[in-house]
Amino acid sequence: MDISIVIPVYNEDESLPELTQWIERVMNENHFSFEVIFVDDGSNDNSWNVIQNLSQKNSSIKAVRFRRNYGKSAALNEGFRVAQGDVVITMDADMQDSPDEIPALRKMIVEEKFDLVSGWKKKRHDPVSKTVPSKFFNSITSMMSGIKLHDFNCGLKAYKFDVIKSIEVYGEMHRYIPVIAKSAGFKKIGEKVVEHRARKFGHTKYGMKRFVNGFLDLMSVMFVTRFGKSPMQFFGFLGSLVFLLGFVILIYLSIWKFVYHHGGMTQRPIFYFGLLTVIIGSQLFLTGFIADLVSRNSPDRNQYLIREKIGIKD
Repeated sequence: MDISIVIPVYNEDESLPELTQWIERVMNENHFSFEVIFVDDGSNDNSWNVIQNLSQKNSSIKAVRFRRNYGKSAALNEGFRVAQGDVVITMDADMQDSPDEIPALRKMIVEEKFDLVSGWKKKRHDPVSKTVPSKFFNSITSMMSGIKLHDFNCGLKAYKFDVIKSIEVYGEMHRYIPVIAKSAGFKKIGEKVVEHRARKFGHTKYGMKRFVNGFLDLMSVMFVTRFGKSPMQFFGFLGSLVFLLGFVILIYLSIWKFVYHHGGMTQRPIFYFGLLTVIIGSQLFLTGFIADLVSRNSPDRNQYLIREKIGIKD
């Protein structure tokens, strides 16, 4: 199969018929074999009924329905799990991503041998309150990760099959899939300017809260990709340094006490600083030790209940 198109859906019943027709037209014009995988992330509108009707008309449409809303990362991860295409395209269901971009994205994966290609919405139909913070976070992410992209959060992306089978997307990490892919060894990551269309149906599902979450997620993904397999390397090293500092302070005060024989150690403020650093260092070391045990014995992160499936075998 040439292409799998993974589309997370949350309350987008109005846009789905038109989006599906558009995708089918592009696929047929380019003679691609394809599958469209809708992942209904606990929609409470008529989205699932619309998907069922669409699947009855076209066997290329497959779908998964969650019992409740788990978030975009869970939806993408489940879509990646069932996708079978040589190239996997992700796009949003709100029709702000154009299916006409798919052939060029696929070409970059197949002919130019990119592992991952991220869309760049260079001209955006969003208010300033959304575009300015987005540019800031994209700049910070690019600087910290070493990946030269302008729009990490663009939903329109193309992946080589091996990439989506080698990564796990959980929590709210869908914003940083390029960073996760790079940490998994897929380093040829490209970018393509894509059309950003004004929303035709419904309303945005994201508010200002996502920028706060975005910063916290960035800190998390940078830590996990560097130390997730061995947190002891971070906490153990930092804890040892802090403990050593406190230990040296207490040794110094002990020598000073027994050599000069005047005053008590507890009368000096530095004594309490040394005691505090010893305690903090010990706690950091133990945190690393426990985190190492947890990471080596943790079950799969993505635990979500699937209610129904269409055209997908277990």
